Amino acid sequence: MDARERYLLHVCCAPCSPHPLQTLQKQYDVTLYFHNPNIHPELEYQSRLGEVRRMAALEGLPLIVDEYRPDEWLAGAAPWKDEPEKGRRCEFCIDGRLDAAARQAAALGIGRFGAVLSTSSRKDVNMIGRLGKKAAARHDLLFDAADWKKREGAKISVRISGQLGYRRQDYCGCIFSKRDADARRTTRPA
Repeated sequence: MDARERYLLHVCCAPCSPHPLQTLQKQYDVTLYFHNPNIHPELEYQSRLGEVRRMAALEGLPLIVDEYRPDEWLAGAAPWKDEPEKGRRCEFCIDGRLDAAARQAAALGIGRFGAVLSTSSRKDVNMIGRLGKKAAARHDLLFDAADWKKREGAKISVRISGQLGYRRQDYCGCIFSKRDADARRTTRPA
């Protein structure tokens, strides 16, 4: 049997990952990569990382966890703290995470990478594709700009996540998206 092509998959959380993993594992030898300095507070970061570790163990997949540097991320994102979701703050955040994934893939000799970020309706798939391709070009790699929401992909991930007991969160991860989610919760009618 021929060896399958290796693939580095950036994961932001376990609940966004089941559909992409199901699809990619049919064709690739997948390695998971967790680089999410945007996630706040640290307790939330540790919770999401714990779920990803559990997912990696269930799937029998290698997981690379990058160093958690929230202060650097926060300093870089601060100019766009009042930007709406899918704005310049998200562009800064996604660009940094995809560039880190591309660097990691190149260091490992993996020529193709992608991300589960587009599973979320909170993310702009065109932005992800553009930034992923830019990161890929900088490191001479291929980026798969998959829209994991399509063809019921988000619903599939939600269903499988529920079956596996993954904890779903109600904000993207950064302190600013948490602030906005908290504000939405307090303004909802009872």
